[in-house]
Amino acid sequence: MAAELAGMTGRVCVITGATRGIGRATAEGLARLGATLVLVVRRREDGAAVARALRHAHAAPPAEVVPADLASQHSIREAAEAIRAQHPALHVLINNAGTIPKDRETTVDGLEMQFAVNHLAYFLLTNLLLDRLMAGAPARIVNVSSGAHQGGTIDFADLQSERRYDPVRVYGRTKLANVLFTYELARRLEGTGVTANCLHPGVIATRLLAEYMNLPLVGGAVARTFGGSPEAGAETSLHLAASPAVEGVTGKYFVESRATRSSRESYDEELQRRLWERSAELTALEGASAPGVE
Repeated sequence: MAAELAGMTGRVCVITGATRGIGRATAEGLARLGATLVLVVRRREDGAAVARALRHAHAAPPAEVVPADLASQHSIREAAEAIRAQHPALHVLINNAGTIPKDRETTVDGLEMQFAVNHLAYFLLTNLLLDRLMAGAPARIVNVSSGAHQGGTIDFADLQSERRYDPVRVYGRTKLANVLFTYELARRLEGTGVTANCLHPGVIATRLLAEYMNLPLVGGAVARTFGGSPEAGAETSLHLAASPAVEGVTGKYFVESRATRSSRESYDEELQRRLWERSAELTALEGASAPGVE
């Protein structure tokens, strides 16, 4: 896989959820390629530990750590402002962080936790950084979705899962939202030099998988042999971030580094637009679009 990837020296890459699992493995891969990393993390101390480890293991520039609670829109806005203040141009944004609480929880903004973190955080952070990505064009946006989007539905009458909360069903909804968002974003970014693609990382032995399947954890890892390694899960994210083979490719869903068909519902352009508009309302980004893009 590594032989297919281009060097990333001088390329600024922002990644969420970089302290463990697939996100950590993705950060490792980008560091090996020489990228300048911006790690958006829940706890600064965890991010600093990862940054030190990356610096020790790879001859890459020191990683920047930006703390953000992705369940808080205020925190996301602060993080975006911190990134904008340091970087006039960005080259890669990887929306990777996710959650799947067993019971329904709400954020400080009064939103259902999964929908807020797994979808609205992608939407808000991306929109807040779009002009920096266009300044760095050619640039790439990579949204980590899941095969769990298959069979997912968007219920606009109950986006916050107030009537019924089933963690697996809601997770599928948020992962479908990732795909719908990616396709609408790609369309809005046509002609800007910024591409947007999404992916299924595979069934990977991470804490998120344990939560999804209600498996026990031992030392923070899945307690039995199940699923691939985080490094295997990072391969498609790295492919979309750094492979010359996907230069200019946009609006696609990838599995095992190959473009493939997503669910039938995900191609509904009216649904894509409607979700975008509702997401803009919920994040106070009314009429959100790429600057200069209708």
